[in-house]
Amino acid sequence: MQFRTLDNGHTSFEVSTLCLGTMNMGTTTDEETSIAILDRFFEAGGTFLDTANNYAVWNGGYGRDSEDVVGRWLASRGNRDAVRVATKLGAAKKDPALPFSPANFQGLSAEVIGREAHESLRHLGIDRIDVLYGHVDDRETPLEETVGAFGKLVDEGVVGIPGISNVAAWRVVEAREEQARLGVAPYGVVQQAHSYVYPRPLPVRTDWATSELLDYAASTGVDGRPGLAVAAYSPLQQGVYARDDRLLARGSDHPSSRERVTLLRQVAAEIGATPNQVALAWLLGGEHPVIPVVGASTVAQVDEILGAADLVLDEEARARLDAA
Repeated sequence: MQFRTLDNGHTSFEVSTLCLGTMNMGTTTDEETSIAILDRFFEAGGTFLDTANNYAVWNGGYGRDSEDVVGRWLASRGNRDAVRVATKLGAAKKDPALPFSPANFQGLSAEVIGREAHESLRHLGIDRIDVLYGHVDDRETPLEETVGAFGKLVDEGVVGIPGISNVAAWRVVEAREEQARLGVAPYGVVQQAHSYVYPRPLPVRTDWATSELLDYAASTGVDGRPGLAVAAYSPLQQGVYARDDRLLARGSDHPSSRERVTLLRQVAAEIGATPNQVALAWLLGGEHPVIPVVGASTVAQVDEILGAADLVLDEEARARLDAA
């Protein structure tokens, strides 16, 4: 396993370069299997876990199923100090009686952030959330209120590094400027959809990591520009690289993506790796390295994911993949 440092100029700690997504734990992945997956990831050196306060209500859960499983695992293994936990708030149901949809998200008001962060602490059984994301950008709430609320939690010692997800690049920059103006801890991680395939340019999607966002993140970590890391969710596109029965999604179904999938499989066969491992290695070793957030429903899938941690693509293979 490889490691990198998250550092927003206020808080700094090390995480594994692969992050284990736990979204389906406690719902479509039963607890016994979930515990085995967590054990295998940790035994292999994985230290970064990702969950949320609404996982996975759409799979028949009540919303904090994943947090509860992770919390019980941490308590049973006694390894809290060796693991970094990220969770999210803002996209749980505002009205429990209404359907789950963006129109019914809680948003990122100061009241929601304070209340939901402390609920996450309780469900996870911890006293500090290492990374706390706003799950979806909230343009209806003033940025000053949102970032001020995150900053308050950092000052209280409840949160290590605040972050944001599903957001336009310009909003990340604006938020960090507002945080600097207020003198509070800046966003240190942004989590977006990011993979070897990419979406059509139109309609504009603010949930993908754009080249502008990656370039901006790469420019940070210097005097006057606190560090910003990019985490990539859905890096394997729900199995599309390895399975013909899976469809390209999230706006990525177009000829260029299909060409990329074909080439990815060719390169994988040539170097003796799986397409999923090559896709992850491409993200890990690129010009702007990111932290893939990868889910698994079996221990075998965890083992495949772990095989990407130390896979280094040679210059020829990467050039071919980049050129497609």
